[in-house]
Amino acid sequence: MSIVRASSKAEALRLLASKDVLALELDYETGWQDAVELGRLGEKRGIKVQYRGQESIAVHSREALIEGLAKTKTTFRQRNLYCQFDLGTLADHELLDLEAKATRLGDYILAGHLLRDVDGVWPQEAQETQEPTQ
Repeated sequence: MSIVRASSKAEALRLLASKDVLALELDYETGWQDAVELGRLGEKRGIKVQYRGQESIAVHSREALIEGLAKTKTTFRQRNLYCQFDLGTLADHELLDLEAKATRLGDYILAGHLLRDVDGVWPQEAQETQEPTQ
């Protein structure tokens, strides 16, 4: 059993018919309109269906922020990017450029102390390099 994301109503219906789904996240623009209907269908099958319009990302470094904003955005959700580093260390023009890029993507750069719940972390631990042990 797993938690899966659907990027369309058709995909959501296909996933709801699957036996291996524990929960389904609707991650598309009109997902909020389908949430009640798909939620009822999911309830009949024991599958939790939810729609969230935003997610909170803890960003651990300037490099992680730059890299994260450079990658293709794979979610419809607005990402609130909570910087866990001192934003004052960025040059004014660099912060303005990063904020403009985030805004174009529908995201926001915020101070880390405002973070309450974490949905994701930049960089992801799987991407961090570690020294090999012998």
